[in-house]
Amino acid sequence: MPLFSGRCLSTAKLVGKTALVTGCNTGIGKETVLDFYKRGAKVIMACRSLERAEAAKADIEKSCKDLSDTGDIVLAKCDLTSLKSVREFAQNILDTEPQINILVNNAGIMMCPKGETEDGFETQFGTNHLAHFLLTMLLLPRIRNSTPARIVTVSSRAHIRYGINLDDLNYKKRSYNAAEAYSQSKIANILFSNELAAKLKEHNIEGVNTYSLHPGVIKTELGRHLNSSLFTGARQIIGFFLAPFMKSPELGAQTTIYCAVDEKCANETGLYYSDCAVTAPAAKAVNEADAKKLWDLSVELTGLGDFNPFTVNDPGVKTK
Repeated sequence: MPLFSGRCLSTAKLVGKTALVTGCNTGIGKETVLDFYKRGAKVIMACRSLERAEAAKADIEKSCKDLSDTGDIVLAKCDLTSLKSVREFAQNILDTEPQINILVNNAGIMMCPKGETEDGFETQFGTNHLAHFLLTMLLLPRIRNSTPARIVTVSSRAHIRYGINLDDLNYKKRSYNAAEAYSQSKIANILFSNELAAKLKEHNIEGVNTYSLHPGVIKTELGRHLNSSLFTGARQIIGFFLAPFMKSPELGAQTTIYCAVDEKCANETGLYYSDCAVTAPAAKAVNEADAKKLWDLSVELTGLGDFNPFTVNDPGVKTK
């Protein structure tokens, strides 16, 4: 256990609120769902595997069987390696959920071998950034009508190691580097959260705040690709040396929970957090020109066209 680990101390309840968490059948995502459920929220678990999500739901409900005023858990399939799946999931939510008060873009893949999503994007950039960008844009009209609302995107301190190549986001022109690609996707998470806050302000939209964060080095399945992307035994060796600094999933979820529910950050937006406190990210993650360019590229790559989630009046509008 690390020497210092921030913890969300808020006792805020979420009764009557709806939260949506991606990638939450294990790790910090599951712990986030557990916390929201204990606070009384209706929690939508957006997962690629409904079988694993069902097992996680059963485990959460069993662990809380003696508690009162718990919420409700709803399972929904969402494969972030497919923009079609993201669109279908988002439309299903718009058709069935009258409000979305908290969106947690949690799902992620780390340092996987070179590959592409269904739509031809580098796997980590496509999954960690583009899918969450599209999901957030499609749900934003409903989120705007659910204020006060918060959009929380899980990034990583790994963003500091490399830069972001906006001219070759999908490694078509350069040699693939798994660690670099992961770092790039995490920079994208922060740039996206920052620019989303800026655009909400430009459109005079109040009551929707955005947050990005570093959860810490966590003992989860996220590092499952290390052996294949680096060398055999890499996961075990890295885990040995990082063990004194690694958090449990429960501790790793604390900054996500803090950004989603704590009263102390209720009026903050577009900031980056670590251990439940505002922290300065690397300069390359707050470059306004890069944030704007990434936004425009993301709109193009996800096929949003002229759909404007900041002005559309019908929150249930169907996009192509």
